[in-house]
Amino acid sequence: MDDDEVEIPKFFLCPISLEIMKDPVTAITGITYDRDSIEHWIFTGRNTTCPVTKQPLPAGSDLTPNHTLRRLIQSWCTCRGIDRIPTPKPLLDRFHVIKLLRRLPSDRLLVLRCLETLASEHDRNRRHLVDAGVPGAMVGILLESFDRREPHAPGLHEAVRVLHLVRAGPVEMKLTLQQHHQIDRIVQALTWLLEFSNNHVTYNAVSVMRLLFEETCSSSSSNNNIATERLCPDFFEKIVGFLRAARAAAADHDDHDHGHRDRQQAVNSALTVMLRVSPLGKNRVAMVESGAVFELVELELAAAGSLTESRRTTELVLGVLFNLCCCAEGRAEFLRHRAGVAVVAKRLMKASSPAADERAVMILSSVCKFSGTNAVLQELLSVKAVAKLCVVLQSDAAAHLKEKVAEILRLYSGEEWKSNPCMDTCLLSRYQYQS
Repeated sequence: MDDDEVEIPKFFLCPISLEIMKDPVTAITGITYDRDSIEHWIFTGRNTTCPVTKQPLPAGSDLTPNHTLRRLIQSWCTCRGIDRIPTPKPLLDRFHVIKLLRRLPSDRLLVLRCLETLASEHDRNRRHLVDAGVPGAMVGILLESFDRREPHAPGLHEAVRVLHLVRAGPVEMKLTLQQHHQIDRIVQALTWLLEFSNNHVTYNAVSVMRLLFEETCSSSSSNNNIATERLCPDFFEKIVGFLRAARAAAADHDDHDHGHRDRQQAVNSALTVMLRVSPLGKNRVAMVESGAVFELVELELAAAGSLTESRRTTELVLGVLFNLCCCAEGRAEFLRHRAGVAVVAKRLMKASSPAADERAVMILSSVCKFSGTNAVLQELLSVKAVAKLCVVLQSDAAAHLKEKVAEILRLYSGEEWKSNPCMDTCLLSRYQYQS
């Protein structure tokens, strides 16, 4: 019998998923949810309130199995010929994970594969893995292999995979960093992994690197700040090289190939790292010298022709480009690329993202203010960037963004703008001479 034709008792449905509960659990607020739904709400969504009552719901609070309700649902399904809801597997607990970790020295590969399986199953499992200290143990394996320069050391790839899967948050990552006291060595080890051609290893490495820099760049710890300041040119060359390789791999496959999603996530992770460290002047220059500006423009050009372009990727690319255009070297490289201005102008008012629009305007503002020449003016006109800037003025964009646009229009003489036949001179004059 099709369960769509059966009236399902309301208390069998999860308030979050609105589907029949497979493993009903009751929160401390007294509301019953399906375990997967409420754990995803708490652990992945980082929510701290009950979805129904809006009362506090701490991440560490107990979720009590509702065995009576589960048996009622199973009996009801059986009586109506609906596939019976299976009895949930026994829950993983922290002590089981600790026992697994104790076996690492003797059964490394077996234990790591078991941890990988557990981390792939549930948010609940990942929480127990983090609480038991798995991230610290995996970092230990990474550093051990790095110190010996053994890229094929037993368990190295699996350990990095587990680090990626557990998705430790800022607090857990901070504890891991404090345990090892050598942030720069961890960065060096992850950078070292980017040298290898194994896509899965490099994708996992940049994902872990993103988690690491989300913690170090948001922390007030002087040790963390020093680690960010000590990034060497090789670090940026490897990151840019990774983006170049990922773009080449995307060009060799269509947008629906099996690895596209993993590759896109890895690219966004690498861009997030670049965005986090690029505000520092020393890092900006090193990134420019590594060819970052050229690669970012090429990456955005490739995304513009993709069937599955990522709005998040565009936001990140424009964010990094803006930071790099804050220095003279970055602006020079940006203007040297024949498609630099065009690709930013094309994204303006098209990415359906206020963040992307703002970053695009800020890039053009920086270039016009500090590197504006007649050639730049002509390029802005030829790629219809000026017309799009006027559209921003007519939109519901933020006031500070409109002011930046007005500044760009005021930078050049009225006759230069008005001489272009494509411009609406009435619209232009309305904003160009604002005080």
